[in-house]
Amino acid sequence: MVTIKAEPESVGMSSERLARIAPVMESYVNERGVVGISTLVSRRGEVVHAERFGHQDREAGVPMSDDTIFRIYSMTKPVVSTALMMLHEEAVFQLEHPVMNHLPAFKDTKVLTADGQLVDQNRPMDVRDVLTHTSGLTYDFMADNPVAALYREVGLMHEATRTLAEIMDVLAELPLAFQPGERWHYSVGIDVAARLVEVLSGQPLGDFLRDRIFEPLGMTDTGFGVADDQLHRLSAMYGLPDLVGKDYTADDLVAAALAGFNERIDVSETYPTGTPDVFQRGGLGLFSTLADYHKFAQMLADNGRGPDGRQLIGRKTLELMHRNHVPTALLPFEIMGIPNPGLGFGLGSRVLLDGGRFAGTGSDGEFGWAGAAKTYYWVDPAEDLVGVFMSQYMTGVLLPDRDFRSLVYQAIVD
Repeated sequence: MVTIKAEPESVGMSSERLARIAPVMESYVNERGVVGISTLVSRRGEVVHAERFGHQDREAGVPMSDDTIFRIYSMTKPVVSTALMMLHEEAVFQLEHPVMNHLPAFKDTKVLTADGQLVDQNRPMDVRDVLTHTSGLTYDFMADNPVAALYREVGLMHEATRTLAEIMDVLAELPLAFQPGERWHYSVGIDVAARLVEVLSGQPLGDFLRDRIFEPLGMTDTGFGVADDQLHRLSAMYGLPDLVGKDYTADDLVAAALAGFNERIDVSETYPTGTPDVFQRGGLGLFSTLADYHKFAQMLADNGRGPDGRQLIGRKTLELMHRNHVPTALLPFEIMGIPNPGLGFGLGSRVLLDGGRFAGTGSDGEFGWAGAAKTYYWVDPAEDLVGVFMSQYMTGVLLPDRDFRSLVYQAIVD
């Protein structure tokens, strides 16, 4: 459950200005089609704002709750990247190690050239590549390269009955979309990182996350499944109609977003609740709550310390993770053709490099990431600030999370 622990004024924020969040979020629910939203802000380790708006299940009339469970999609990535870097602290790998050293199936992975030829990698894909999305891997929903179509043909990331190890065996047989290090391209790289966690630790991914992150932080509602007796807490999904397994263009995706953003969606086949021992992924798959994900984000803000003072990951490791690792020539990075000026990318999360070019309020060095169903978090070390936004609104064109961010920063008054 979420508990507001301090008056905003005690940590340099304004109660009056934080109150501006509610009417804007309510307008998204009441006027712009978003079914439900939950928001949280903490500064200097103290929660000063936590509110919820709308419903977790519109059809059943169930309001959004403090303990609503969300499918967090790509917000799984920072958690898994942190797990892998915990193993880096044990010196079981280095960032420049070729992935094939630890996952031999990638030894013979080819690269598909623009003229349709299969060629050898110029250099082996390494661990840094998979964490920074410079590996040559892609995603099945991309429309800008033929390898994405190959992913769709084999149902690479949406066959929920395959284990992570089985997915890696299939992935390694498919070509890369470009040479490692040649481009920044959003991809299944963090799923490769997740398999590295398993191989290097000797544990299933879910067990490692539970033992090293979730239990120490008290994240009791976070994992790769939801127990049957807790399904009443799981938010329904709304938004973009399912295009998985279909051939589509970027125009198709935009048209679907515009036409169907308020549709109820059944994602149980691609994001199941009942097979947590099988459905373990690096790029998506975790279920969590507003309060639980805040515990993870607050740990990052606290330089790797948990609420009991235990050091889960070192400060210098986090500094390494949240530093830009992408060459300037490859910036700004783009996702589905949309550039992200002012941002770089670290080991699993984007990082703000130039607030002026970013065209949004923030501090250089701030980092975070989002999920496809409009979940979002960020940590601003300069302001000792954490924001968490949760909804279940699949890839719509509205940006309530960006408005939330602006409303949080304007409430800082010290």
